[in-house]
Amino acid sequence: MSLRSFLSLLAICSLILMTSCSQSPIFKEHETVFRVGDQQEWASSNWNDDDWQKRLKFVPDGQVFWSRTNIEFLIERESLREYGIMLQVYGEYEVFWDGVLIGKNGNPGQEELLGPEGKLWATFSIPSHLAAKGEHLLALRTSLYHFPDHAGIDVLKIDYYDDLLADTVIKSSYMHLYAGAFLIASFYFLFLYISNKKAYSTLIFSVCCFLICALTVTVFSKDYLPFHYSIHVIRLQFINGSLLGIVFLIPYYFSKQFPFPWRKPSLTLYLIILIVIFILNQHAFNFNTVSMVLCMWIFSFGIVVHGVYKKVKGARMVLMTLLLSMGVFLLTSFVISLYAGLGLILLSMLYLLALQMKTARLAYEDSLVQSTRLKLELLKKNIQPHFLMNTLTSLMDWVEEAPKKGALFIEALAKEFDHFNQIENQKMIPITQEIALCKTHLKIMEYRKEIDYSWEEVGIEPEQKIPPAILHTLLENGITHSLPLEDNSIRFKLIFDSNTECKSYTFLTFAKIANHTTSKEDGTGLKYIKARLTESYQSKWDLISEPTDQGWKNVIKIYS
Repeated sequence: MSLRSFLSLLAICSLILMTSCSQSPIFKEHETVFRVGDQQEWASSNWNDDDWQKRLKFVPDGQVFWSRTNIEFLIERESLREYGIMLQVYGEYEVFWDGVLIGKNGNPGQEELLGPEGKLWATFSIPSHLAAKGEHLLALRTSLYHFPDHAGIDVLKIDYYDDLLADTVIKSSYMHLYAGAFLIASFYFLFLYISNKKAYSTLIFSVCCFLICALTVTVFSKDYLPFHYSIHVIRLQFINGSLLGIVFLIPYYFSKQFPFPWRKPSLTLYLIILIVIFILNQHAFNFNTVSMVLCMWIFSFGIVVHGVYKKVKGARMVLMTLLLSMGVFLLTSFVISLYAGLGLILLSMLYLLALQMKTARLAYEDSLVQSTRLKLELLKKNIQPHFLMNTLTSLMDWVEEAPKKGALFIEALAKEFDHFNQIENQKMIPITQEIALCKTHLKIMEYRKEIDYSWEEVGIEPEQKIPPAILHTLLENGITHSLPLEDNSIRFKLIFDSNTECKSYTFLTFAKIANHTTSKEDGTGLKYIKARLTESYQSKWDLISEPTDQGWKNVIKIYS
């Protein structure tokens, strides 16, 4: 799936969620009353339940209890169609409608003996002769062995039976399509991160997409998986755990895109608040969910507003998206606003990623131009009049004083120009060829400066390749900015090391540092090296250049 296809699919699913509307109600639900005990007469609509409890706080030992709810049908039923009732009830129960048993879910009163049976969500058909307009009685004979403090009906929905089943399938299909879009996106951006492990934003976005997919599938798996009420709390804890990851990673992502003062302490405090909300009130799942989502929105809003204040690119678009998601939250139900809002926020995160990728691509294209320009400047540096004049002056002295060494000087100079001619148009060259260029240059500089230069290499693998002239440039910097030691020598050492994560070249200069520059700008040499590394490895490299007690150290790391 392409990025454009993903955006289109995500926008369509979010639009469907936001434009979902409910039909006019066909029934009115009155107050539910309860009584512990077990008498079959309690199913009758004529039974007087004035002395029944309005709430049961605790039903121990799996005892049977009854609940009675008056239901009023507000419209006449269409002919040839039956009403159905969808219930979410903790426990195993029998369903009575106007005294008639219309369904059974598990074995009420026998849970301890027979084990878990039935499911938390169940749909039952109401017989046509018991579905006339007017008042009716819904009675449930229930036992609650596993969660004795959860007595009651959590969800009650009445509609035409075929519509209840069809709506469940359609809604589940849309939401799994929604989840599938995020799953594909999570794998796509995970592969992008694997190809460039410095792009942490793509990893965060990938994990967010995967968690939203896991959240959506877990929530709507109830439509086709028979969850028993005894494991429902575990399912809810998994849902809230996924949501906890999402509501932390979204502000964390924005904090990386829009840096602000006290970032780490603020994120730590925010995480502590989320964990406290998650741990407290373990059974108040709706409260926990709403609280965590609101914390996420408020914290993200503050970060993005700071980004707008600092005029960070993309911050205004993200702010508009956050405000739109809050509008959806205020105007629609929480379920719709949760998924539509998360979809909108993920779209804004994807927009920031697109900006980041565009910036990286432009930087890479610029590095190609800069590499070409710096390559020409570096070659020009080796044939410029100043270099030639100093070299020719030294050459004249050697020819007059020691003709044989003068001839060797001329040979070394010719070899260096020959090496440059061979590599000037190459993107990568063997490390052995680069080392040969460095050694030739040291011979020239020995004749010019009459300093004892030495070269040492450790762990070099001949099959390795690097961009041309980057070690030569480090060598030139070492010669230019160093003074010889007491024995009139300057030593250079190249160490190669590799592991599963990266390859590294450590270039050491053993000398006295001539001067310590305080300028933060890179010179032509370092600019050339960085441009060449970017051209060959994009952002998968590091360059460390720092003084040591014995001289100077440069480390080039190339990541896999």
